[in-house]
Parts: sequence; structure tokens; C-alpha cells
Amino acid sequence: MYKIVNKVSLNPTVTQYDIEAPFVAAKAQPGQFIILRTDADGERIPLTVAGFDREKGTVRIIVQTVGATTEKLSHMQIGDSLHDFVGPLGVPTKIEGLKRVCVVGGGVGCAIALPIAQALHAQGCEVTSIIGFRNKDLLILEDEFRAASDKLYVMTDDGSYGRQGTVTVPLKEILDAGEKFDEVITIGPLIMMKFVVLTVKPTGIPCTVSMNPIMIDGTGMCGGCRLTLNVDGKKVTKFACVDGPDFDGYEVDFDEAMSRGTMYRTFEQHAYEEACNLFAKEVK
Repeated sequence: MYKIVNKVSLNPTVTQYDIEAPFVAAKAQPGQFIILRTDADGERIPLTVAGFDREKGTVRIIVQTVGATTEKLSHMQIGDSLHDFVGPLGVPTKIEGLKRVCVVGGGVGCAIALPIAQALHAQGCEVTSIIGFRNKDLLILEDEFRAASDKLYVMTDDGSYGRQGTVTVPLKEILDAGEKFDEVITIGPLIMMKFVVLTVKPTGIPCTVSMNPIMIDGTGMCGGCRLTLNVDGKKVTKFACVDGPDFDGYEVDFDEAMSRGTMYRTFEQHAYEEACNLFAKEVK
């Protein structure tokens, strides 16, 4: 069992947890993920590692409550234990040798981008970070990004905080001004990453994206996380759980990935409503 040793609300729908998992903490690297179950009958959900403390033996995850399992997780408290917490899974983000990097995060994807920015900063890299949210109320991790970045741009869609606009606005300004980066790393909603890639593409700067599709086993056996890449004019199938989650953004078929991501939306909504009704009855 994996005990919740800390729980902090970051905004109305996003919560940060520190989980006691010493064997996972000992090996985890930025960019990797875990798969958890809240209970023996629960579904398996993948969550990217948002941080780790090897001395304390804890792993940090940051979770947005959007479905049945994350709803169940939101009702768990410090001292409660998860049934499963498997990892680290996936390939760590490759940051060795990078000197100047732009990290672009959107929404809860910033929780995944932060440990990458921190690792880059720790190795002496010059880090420019751009983080975007729908509005001020959904802002998370600003102070942490500021500490890990040489330059930080904060964007909100409605202009309620920072600058108004999407993350591609300052990114295009920076690139048009002639800024050079060894790499752009972007993590967030698929539609955001698609347009970040399109913004960077004219420069030829390598652009890495973190893909987080539906996963079940985390070993490549179920095939649920398959992606189509366009490599040298040929379509290639890869699996986010074992080949990723990081991929060359220029190769990813985002339109297919977005289409696949909506396949189970009706089922997920039904499961979420059932979970909410269950907890509502327990409260009564």
C-alpha cells in the first residue's frame, strides 16, 4: 500500500499529492510516469511524475479531477493509502547537453513541465518558460517556475492574469526576434502542443512533445496508447507508454491523436457521474 503523506489543493480542480513510494522515488526521472489504482476494484490511470524526494522516499503527482478515478482520489486524505502505484514507467526526458531551452506548459501540463525545467536549471541550462491557463483561478506553480527559469511568461486566455493570449503568442515573438534554442519542450493539451509545434517548425529548432493518451497496462501490450508518427514520409506506429511519452513533435499525427482521445468520452462521463453520485450518497 502507498500512503498519501501530503495533499495540497492548487486550484479548485487540481490537487498535489506526495505518495510514500520509496522504490519508485529511488529511480524516477523527469518525464516518466506512474500508473495507480485507488483500490482493488479501481481502474488503472497513468499520471506523470511531478517531482520526487529520494531521501524521504516520496513521489509527487499533480492531478486534475476530471473522471471517476480522479474523483475517488480527490476524496482520499493524508494517511489513506493507494492500492497500486507502479513505476517509474516510460523513457525519461533527454536533457543532457542542452544549454538553452524553451519549456512551454499548458494547464495541468505545467505539472509535468516543471520537473523538466527544474532539472534543466540544475544542470546550468538557460531556461525560458512559458505557461498558460484559461484564467487566473486555474494558475498553478508560478513561483516554482519562476525559481527554475531565467525568463518566465505567464499567459491567460481571458487576460485575468499575466498577458492575455495563448502560449504561442510570446513563443512566436521570441522566435521572430531571433532567439535561438537547442530545443523547445512542450507539454499540455493536444491542441496546444499542435500549435506550438507549428509555431516552432519554421525555425527548424527541435521540438519535443509529451504525449499522454489512454493507457491501461503501461507495457505496450494493450495498444491503447498507440500513436501514428510520420517518419521520412512513412507512417510508423509507436506506443506512448514504452516508446515515450516524449516524441518529436514534427512527426506526431496530432489530428489522429485528438480523434482517438475522444473515443471514450461518453463512457468516461458516465463513470464520473456514477462516482459523484456514490460520494453524494455517502455524504447524506
